[in-house]
Amino acid sequence: MSASQSDPGKSGQSAPAPVETGTVRKKLTQAEINKAIKLHQDYRNGVFGGRRAVFSFQDLEGMMFAGANLSDADFTGAALHGASLGGSNLDRAVLFGADLRMVNLAGASLVRADLRGALLQGANLTQANLYDADLRDGMIAERDARTRDIRNLQFKTGAADLQGAAMRGANLSKARMGGVVAQHTDFTDAIMVGCNLVRANLAHANLTNADLSGADLSGASLKGATLTNAVLTDARLQMADLSGANTAGMLGDKPAGKSLDELGMTPEEALRLHALWVTSGGAEGRAVDFSGFDLRKIGSLYKAQLTGLVAANAVFFGLNLEGAAMQGARLADADFRNCRLAGADLRGASLKGANLSHADLRQVDLRPLVVAETRSFPSHLDKANLRHADLRGARLNQAVLLEADLLEANLADAQIEGADFTGAVGVKGLAPPA
Repeated sequence: MSASQSDPGKSGQSAPAPVETGTVRKKLTQAEINKAIKLHQDYRNGVFGGRRAVFSFQDLEGMMFAGANLSDADFTGAALHGASLGGSNLDRAVLFGADLRMVNLAGASLVRADLRGALLQGANLTQANLYDADLRDGMIAERDARTRDIRNLQFKTGAADLQGAAMRGANLSKARMGGVVAQHTDFTDAIMVGCNLVRANLAHANLTNADLSGADLSGASLKGATLTNAVLTDARLQMADLSGANTAGMLGDKPAGKSLDELGMTPEEALRLHALWVTSGGAEGRAVDFSGFDLRKIGSLYKAQLTGLVAANAVFFGLNLEGAAMQGARLADADFRNCRLAGADLRGASLKGANLSHADLRQVDLRPLVVAETRSFPSHLDKANLRHADLRGARLNQAVLLEADLLEANLADAQIEGADFTGAVGVKGLAPPA
């Protein structure tokens, strides 16, 4: 058996369904699958008698693999329609030409997996990790026993088909998706940094909040796609078709808002004067107002003195703000996506409507800012976007999160005593809004 790779397919060319050639798939029982998983685990651990899991061309429809470690397993041409693989480890697994329609792969790890020619229509890959995965064209072939000629065995060429799949919050960084068919696919909040999407068909796809920094979209079809708040810095868009696409709030290489050149001084000087204003209690220096500025080129703000900062609607995207002092800052509608805010002091800050998707907020302090024995100001995150944010160990005591979006946020060990989550979504144990 050999797997030969063809050139990426044209956008709009769907990966075809399996072509029967007399090969009958064997239907495995759940007990047989469980045994194969156990033997594969022994194989991975170097236990005598262990054996690599090989499910090539077998019928696995509707079977359970959830949470299993099947890294390096072989699923070539397997029928997995409707199977459950949520949270499983499929790193470097061969899923070449596999039928993965309607499969649950939520939270699965598919790092460097071979998904060439796979059918993923309607699959759930929410929060899945497909870093450096291969979803290009592929062809499965075998040598004819009589003539020794290579002939098609089970599948014809065709890129992976992701039509209607759920890729929300998935990591597709450096994934090879040339020619992939992903019409109407939901890539909301997906990380697609450096992704190869040459000639991909993304017509009517939802790429809201997706990070496509450095992606190659040359010749891709983005007709009618939703690119609201998507990030396309350093992206290649030669010959890409964006007709009818919604690009509202899209971040590109041009400043999104006011440029730092409009400050009237260097950013370094502005930050120095602000720090002096804070430490002198307002007697010296002056407060800086970054409202509406695109701050992406300001450099690191690690442990910066930003107490009382005014930066409503500012773009902080991707900046390092670890350990920054930002007590009482006014940051409504600011863009903090992918920012590193671990250990930052945001007591009493206003982050109403701010976008903190995928932000690192570990150990962040969002407790009330106490200014007198009987006077304090709570932190506000009303209607903030905290999807996929890392809030492990965050101090959210008495914070106001009215109608905040915390879908897929990690709140492990977070302190939430007295916090107001009225109308918020995504917090376990709290009812969603009516």
